[in-house]
Amino acid sequence: MNSILSDRINNMEESATLAMAKKARELKSQGVDIISLSLGEPDFKTPEHIQQAAKDAIDEGKWFAYPPVAGYNDLREAIAKKLRDKNHIAEAKAENIVLSTGAKHSIANIFMCLLNEGDEVVIFSPYWVSYAEIIKLAGGVPVLIEGNLENNFKASAKQLEAAMTDKTKAVIYSSPCNPTGSVFSKEELEAIAGVVKKKDDVMVVADEIYELINFSGAHSSIASFDGMFDRTITVNGFSKGYAMTGWRVGYICAPLEIAKACEKMQGQFTSGGNTIAQRAALVAINGNHGPSEKMAEAYLKRRELVLGYLREIPGLETHVPEGAFYFFPKVTSFFGKSAGKHTIENADDLCIYLLEEANVSLVTGGAFGAPQCVRLSYAASEAELTEALKRIKEALAKLK
Repeated sequence: MNSILSDRINNMEESATLAMAKKARELKSQGVDIISLSLGEPDFKTPEHIQQAAKDAIDEGKWFAYPPVAGYNDLREAIAKKLRDKNHIAEAKAENIVLSTGAKHSIANIFMCLLNEGDEVVIFSPYWVSYAEIIKLAGGVPVLIEGNLENNFKASAKQLEAAMTDKTKAVIYSSPCNPTGSVFSKEELEAIAGVVKKKDDVMVVADEIYELINFSGAHSSIASFDGMFDRTITVNGFSKGYAMTGWRVGYICAPLEIAKACEKMQGQFTSGGNTIAQRAALVAINGNHGPSEKMAEAYLKRRELVLGYLREIPGLETHVPEGAFYFFPKVTSFFGKSAGKHTIENADDLCIYLLEEANVSLVTGGAFGAPQCVRLSYAASEAELTEALKRIKEALAKLK
C-alpha cells in the first residue's frame, strides 16, 4: 500500500536538534546518565516577576477569550517602543508588529506570505536548522552562502551579491547566530544592506532571537539603517533572553503590507497566541531586565569555561562565539578514525559515537549546513558542562 501521507511531509527533514534531544530523552528514560547539550534551551527558570505576571493575569479572570490575531495592542505597542528605543528602528509602530506562537511560527508565516513556487532565498550558512525546510515547504529554493571557521562562520556581502539572481525574493540570517554564536558587526550589516538595496523587491529576514545574549558589546539591527525598514522583517521573541521557551511568544516587525499578510495567514492557521503568555511577555519587555543581564553574564562565564576545555582536546578546532550559547567546533580530524564498533565517517557518526560512548548529546553540523562541524550548547550548568567536556575528551582520545 502506498503511503497516505503527502509528498510535502514525506520530503520534509525532521528537525535534527529535536531528533537528537528525543534520542537523549529516550536513553535517559532507560536510566542512562545522559548530559544533553543538543537543544537551545536555557537552563534558567523564567524570572519570578514574569511568572507572577502570568499568575496575576489568571487571577484577574479576564484574559480567557480569544485574543486579537496579531496580539494584544498594549504588547505590540511595547515591542514597537522597544524597537524604536533600543534597536533604533524609528519607523516601528504597533501596526508593524505581529505576535506568533514562537519565532519559528513567525518565520513560517513570513515565507508562506512571501514566496511563490521557485522563488529563491539566500541563506547565510551555517544556519538554524528550520530555515531551509520552511522555505522549501513554502515552495521556495534555499541558496546557501557559506562562512567558515577562518572568518568566524560569517559569509560576506560579496558572497551575497554573487548568489543573488532575478529569482531572489529574500535573504535570511541570524545574529547572534544559531549555531555558531557569531555576531554581524554594524559595518558588515551595512555592507549586506548595500547589496540588497541594489535589487528591487528583495526582503531581508533578520533573526534577532538571541539579541540579549550578546558578548560583542553592541547589537545592530539592519532595519535601523537608511532605506532598510521597508526592506526588512525583524524576527524576535522572548524564549532565549527571558528564559521563556515554553511560553511560545515570538514576533515580527515588518512593513505594513507584510505584517497584514502574516496576520491574515496566521488567522487561518492558529489565530492569536496564548493570552496568559502575552500578559507575561508584556511585563518581561517593560519590567526589570536585571535577570536577563545576569543570565547573559552566566552564559559568558560558561563560554570561557567551555572554551578552556575545548582548547585542551586535540583535534578540535573552534572560534570564540560572540553571542548566543553555542560552540561550533570543526571535527574533521576525527573522520576516518575508529573505536570499537564505531567508525567515524562524518559529523553524524561522531554525534552518535559521543552519545553512545560518552553519554553526551550534541547535534551534527550537517543539519546547519556545515557537515564538518558539531554544535554544542552551553545552556547547561557549569557542573554538567565540566562533566560533559571531560567525557567528550576521553571518548575522542579513543578514536584511532
